[in-house]
Amino acid sequence: MEWLAELFEQYGYLLLLLGLPLDFIALPIPPAQTTITLAGYMSYVGEVSWWLAWPAAFAGSIVGFTCTYGIGYAAGAKLLDRFGERLGITRERLEKTRGYYEKHGNKLLFINFFIPGLRQFTGYSIGMIRIPYRTFAMYAYPGAALWTGTFFAIGFFFGEQWEIVFAFVERFIKIIVIIAVVILAAVLAVRRLRRRK
Repeated sequence: MEWLAELFEQYGYLLLLLGLPLDFIALPIPPAQTTITLAGYMSYVGEVSWWLAWPAAFAGSIVGFTCTYGIGYAAGAKLLDRFGERLGITRERLEKTRGYYEKHGNKLLFINFFIPGLRQFTGYSIGMIRIPYRTFAMYAYPGAALWTGTFFAIGFFFGEQWEIVFAFVERFIKIIVIIAVVILAAVLAVRRLRRRK
């Protein structure tokens, strides 16, 4: 926290605007959720202005996520042609993934920001399967607003207690993700058994 506070002192709002995109390209320096929540707390104590800090966090998340989408969209096909077989990613699998996305992907695109590890790779994969930009923006940008707003609010409204609430929320998210993964694994296992029968 001291290190992040020092970064805020040195770079101010640029830490949010330029630092958060690093999280989306899988370089969590600084860690996004902690940085946004700390920005909320610093707004609470009056060290930064909330009406500049939250928009900077929102803009930084949009820049980062859109960049990863753009990279996936522009370079994904070439990378697949070159390395796809080695990685076990075929055109058929990509089409199946696109089919799954068309059924459930928009919901995932909306909530993926809350799931560390997933948000760093969703942009690339969505771009790679050529989801139109309009669809991407329609779900990703409101999701980014909700994500940055939620963690900024934790710092702003809980004040001195923000670290306790932040740790609780992160633990809760991890539990939800674990339960979702277990349920998904069980559903896939049942489907495989049915196919074999």
